Amino acid sequence: MSDQLTRQRVHVALLIETSNAYARGLLHGIRDYARESPNWTTSLGEQSRGAPPPSWLKDWRGDGIIARVENARIAEAIQATKVPVIDVSAAQLLSSAPCVETDDEEIARLAAGHFIERGLKHFAFCANYGFNWSTWRCEHFVRFIQEAGFDCSVFQPRPSRGVPDPWKQNPRRLADWIRELPKPVGVMAAWDGCGLHVVNACHHLGLAIPDEVAVLGVDNDELICDIVQPSLTSIKTNPVRTGRLAAELLDKLMRGEPVEWKIYRVKPETVIARQSTDSMAISDPDVVLAMQFIRRHACEGIHVEDVLRVVSLGRRTLESRFRKLLGRTPHEEIVRIQTQRVKELLTATDLPLREIAQRAGFNHVEYLSRAFKKQTGVPPSVYRKQSRSSDN
Repeated sequence: MSDQLTRQRVHVALLIETSNAYARGLLHGIRDYARESPNWTTSLGEQSRGAPPPSWLKDWRGDGIIARVENARIAEAIQATKVPVIDVSAAQLLSSAPCVETDDEEIARLAAGHFIERGLKHFAFCANYGFNWSTWRCEHFVRFIQEAGFDCSVFQPRPSRGVPDPWKQNPRRLADWIRELPKPVGVMAAWDGCGLHVVNACHHLGLAIPDEVAVLGVDNDELICDIVQPSLTSIKTNPVRTGRLAAELLDKLMRGEPVEWKIYRVKPETVIARQSTDSMAISDPDVVLAMQFIRRHACEGIHVEDVLRVVSLGRRTLESRFRKLLGRTPHEEIVRIQTQRVKELLTATDLPLREIAQRAGFNHVEYLSRAFKKQTGVPPSVYRKQSRSSDN
């Protein structure tokens, strides 16, 4: 008889809000794990972010908890239950439990690379005061921008007494900050909701997005990203993987198996490019046109000859302009974008390498493997193993 059939049924409480896309993604990941574990039952009550502990928790008798622990009261209430807990908040208020969170360094790396690839030379970060994830994303983004040889401005509004939401407190401060930034500028927002405020401030100022201000958010909340005009580019995190990992760790704790007590950081999936960053801060219109074509079609197996038909330039001329402005050739840019797609598929899926090659525009697995190792220094199989082990 299988272990699943012989295990006693367990009851898991989920103290996670449903008001935002990231938290709902966590719940989807937990749900997926619970569906594969017939002995699991879960309880999900009405819970808002940062809310006090629910009244039922005091008398609750269950086996484990997965929670977004974002204030001291709920941390104390959870500890009082004496059951295994996995925290899925960056606040780190529950030192007695393992934590599963986003890899904010990798999020910042993707954002910085996305802006730099577009030829931008001015950068800024719009932060959410009082949240560790915002602070970490800001610190890493500033570091990556400085390592690339540029400066980065930071806006971090502090809430005042009686007005907990700094965006409602004085939106003019945000507009004043954006007005003074050198243009064109790439602004990374700590999350998509913050990006919405940046876009609205630009509209108020009459600034063109993305030509004067390119804006990028985090979490890929499709409702927010698509409701703004122009649509918002965003980093797609992996909350489903995060939720599933939290459930896996909790299951081990409830079984009495050893679990390393640390922060497990889950890498983001990719940048979902939309209109808010769809521009090139390059004065050469032919290079801009070529880059736009390459970004849209690189994973369809195109060659430099296809690019030349779009821009009507000779190969040597186009390569010379590319090297001058971007430091690489059109062919190298095609392979770079293909390799980035391979990274995304290796990290986020279990697809075989043959299928990944097709989706990334490589004709042969062997060519993919050679190109990938040249770009990253490791074979695809090693990269996949490393990306999976980083959040375990």
